[in-house]
Amino acid sequence: MEKISEGFKGEKIIRTPKSIWQLQAANMICKQMYITDIGYYPRAKYHFYAQPNGRIENVLLYCVDGQGWIKCNDTVHTLKRHQAFVIPSLHTHAYGANQIDPWSIYWFHFCGENVSIFNSIYGQIVHLDKSDSSRYDDRIQLFEEMYQNIEKGYSPENLEYASLCLLHFMASLKYTDQFCEIKKEKVTDVIQKSIQFMKENIKNKIFLEDIARHVGYSTAHFGALFAQKISLPPMEYFYQLKLQRACYYLHFSDLKIKEIAFKMGYCDPFHFSKTFKQEMGITPKEYRKQYMETHG
Repeated sequence: MEKISEGFKGEKIIRTPKSIWQLQAANMICKQMYITDIGYYPRAKYHFYAQPNGRIENVLLYCVDGQGWIKCNDTVHTLKRHQAFVIPSLHTHAYGANQIDPWSIYWFHFCGENVSIFNSIYGQIVHLDKSDSSRYDDRIQLFEEMYQNIEKGYSPENLEYASLCLLHFMASLKYTDQFCEIKKEKVTDVIQKSIQFMKENIKNKIFLEDIARHVGYSTAHFGALFAQKISLPPMEYFYQLKLQRACYYLHFSDLKIKEIAFKMGYCDPFHFSKTFKQEMGITPKEYRKQYMETHG
């Protein structure tokens, strides 16, 4: 069977001189972690590489299509789409593309004083989340920023920026949940969206079903989620908002109590006064008088 290490249609490769390694190792920013070699092999049929003595750099392989295999020390791993693998420095290794479905891989070699901070993901398959929030394109963009800056030349600014992108890229593998979180709808966003809906409908008569429908949740799911985060059922919180707004009008407006009641969605001012007293311990009229006496 034919075996080749390089020479694939559409491939991209940069191999930096040893003098640039030394330059990066002496740079305050780059010395943390820096790229020595970087590339991309699309549909790399017959791809094969072996290093019986290991390399002094760490080697990252990130498969974006097809599949292949990696032998690290004496263990063989299958690397598939949306998976990554870091071969630690000085580890005996070999790897190659699957004969039937050859991989497309982004890869780079890296060194640095702080490469050990990612030890927990070295020597094993890193499974990346398969969902709409996985940010595959963002990770590839980080690779492109490393590649293009190194390709533009070995100025300190280019190398430093590539080094910081490298740290971000590696962090995206170690902290996949955090990396993907930015694309996920956060629970806090749902809660804030529901509260905003309540505020916009403060003078209307709305029900739990209306709020849940607005945020795209079932009534039961939304009710439980809201109570868990806010420590109050949604409708009780809605009435608290009404009460808060009523207090504002009593403080800062000359509106009559029945007018405030109507603004709060109460058709019956007496019902409003009764509800207000149940919550505040005094009637709206007494509340306004008490405020005026204190701040008059």
